[in-house]
Amino acid sequence: MPSKSSARIAALTVAAVCSTVSAVVVTSPAHADAVAVHDIQGSTRTSPLAGQQVTDVAGIVTGTRTYGSSRGFWIQGPSADDNPATSEGVFVFTSSTPKVAVGDSVTVSGTVTEFVPGGASSGNQSVTEITRPTVTVVSSGNALPKATVINSRSVPDAYTPEGDAAASGSVNGLTLRPKKYALDHYESLEGMNVAIGSSRVVTATDPFSELWVTVKPHENPNRRGGTVYGAYSSQNTGRLQIQSLIPTATEPFPTANVGDTLKGTTEGPLDYTQFGGYTLTARTLGTVEAGGLERETTRKQSRSELAVATYNVENLDPTDATFAAHAAAIVDHLQSPDILSLEEIQDNNGAKNDGTVAADQTMQKLIDAIVAAGGPAYEWRSIDPVNLADGGEPGGNIRQAFLYNPERVSFVDRAGGDATTAVGVTKVHGKAQLTVSPGRIDPANAAWTNSRKPLAGEFTFRGKSVFVIANHFASKGGDQSLHSQFQPPARSSETQRHLQATAVNAFVKDILAKQRNADVVTLGDINDFEFSQTTKLLEDDGALWSAVKSLPKSERYSYDYQGNSQVLDQILISPSIRKDCDFTYDSVHINSEFSDQISDHDPQVLRFRP
Repeated sequence: MPSKSSARIAALTVAAVCSTVSAVVVTSPAHADAVAVHDIQGSTRTSPLAGQQVTDVAGIVTGTRTYGSSRGFWIQGPSADDNPATSEGVFVFTSSTPKVAVGDSVTVSGTVTEFVPGGASSGNQSVTEITRPTVTVVSSGNALPKATVINSRSVPDAYTPEGDAAASGSVNGLTLRPKKYALDHYESLEGMNVAIGSSRVVTATDPFSELWVTVKPHENPNRRGGTVYGAYSSQNTGRLQIQSLIPTATEPFPTANVGDTLKGTTEGPLDYTQFGGYTLTARTLGTVEAGGLERETTRKQSRSELAVATYNVENLDPTDATFAAHAAAIVDHLQSPDILSLEEIQDNNGAKNDGTVAADQTMQKLIDAIVAAGGPAYEWRSIDPVNLADGGEPGGNIRQAFLYNPERVSFVDRAGGDATTAVGVTKVHGKAQLTVSPGRIDPANAAWTNSRKPLAGEFTFRGKSVFVIANHFASKGGDQSLHSQFQPPARSSETQRHLQATAVNAFVKDILAKQRNADVVTLGDINDFEFSQTTKLLEDDGALWSAVKSLPKSERYSYDYQGNSQVLDQILISPSIRKDCDFTYDSVHINSEFSDQISDHDPQVLRFRP
């Protein structure tokens, strides 16, 4: 799975190139009469004047955007109507650096356009804009319209109405009900000058100078300051993205971690973006008050406990500068687990696309760094993929790999495993055995097209066999966003993960059919939630159980995305491990909540006695 950074850069490039085709413009006769901003916005998500010419629209400039591919400014009308569904603000798209200043009183003539960030195929909502503008500055230095305050009292608890079935589930044509639905409330303020007070940070500052806060501090909180996403029906309505209109040379964007507070007033126009939906583009930005969040450390396994962990190391290749940091995470924070499943190990030259598939240099560099950090001299096992067959960053050939501590566990090597040979299960002396170890599960299955094939390995600990299956399921790329115009949003990527989960579940059942009490650990970046159908298919017929569910609901997360702390990484266990509840599970929060993360995933650790 590409990193969030590389995906964002690619998407921004596409947005800049395709911005003209993402705008919906309908040719209509020109209207000479002046209209107000609220007439342009209307009471639905799309303007009743889309495609029409408007003349001398009056407003006060409340913000200017002088960077990126969407340059322009916001105006807010001088007199509001009595309809709470109609916004009084609108964005004027200039394409080049705007020549107006905040506080200018202006009149604008141009074409009313509905622009869809990310393009129509994204399913995103549209932004009402005035394009190809002619702007007249009437006066300068005017007082700005009083900011509308967004807080826990103003934002409804219900997230969104269900889309219109006659419009393929779109909410665009529905009359806004800003007192009932959060998305309607935000839409009714699109383009307006808004403000929040001191608010807790729920997603750390990212490389694109963005962070997320919640205006509802009591909405599904966890003890570290985040907001937990625990169901498709619980969208956490208080989440709001924060960007800045202030030039970084004047005021650098603040660096914040989850649990910090964006203190004071943050004020500016309310925008809608491809990467996060409704966004407060700050003209005045609060200051960060540190919450003191520290990286977690799990406890050391006892002599009789086997510690098995999973860790997505985010496209690790020999050119990266993160080896020492990853080694410290494994040694100091994970306490040197006995077996470690790694996801997103790249080949020896990373994203260079020259046919290289071996990753021995990547693995050895990590092992050496672990030893230098005071950890054990791990050994490793993996299978090189067919070039370009497993998805991820082009040329990177990501794969799963096992690290194991030979002083604590042994790996059972059985020759014959390669990229295209399917591992099987046999019964020998009443016990299950893998036909090859390591081996890949059903690699020819269409479920694994352009995706990572599961890696199965057989280990022994204190004389007992343990089967470990390392996974990295298909990513959520292509799914419609939570803030999509289509409600409920389509989760198209689930189709492949469901097939993958079914294949892994069948393989685990094959092991259990040969040995009912076999210890099987299935783990990795599942790219889906503990309450998802993907997880249910992995668990089918009781073959496995997601051990993250042993944690309180407020502690279930390994990833932080758009203000939601959520589960993507899981460790699932067979009935023999679960039956006596003689195991402990820990989601070790060392990355997802921090602005200086070395991976966007938190590792998971399971300890049990085979």
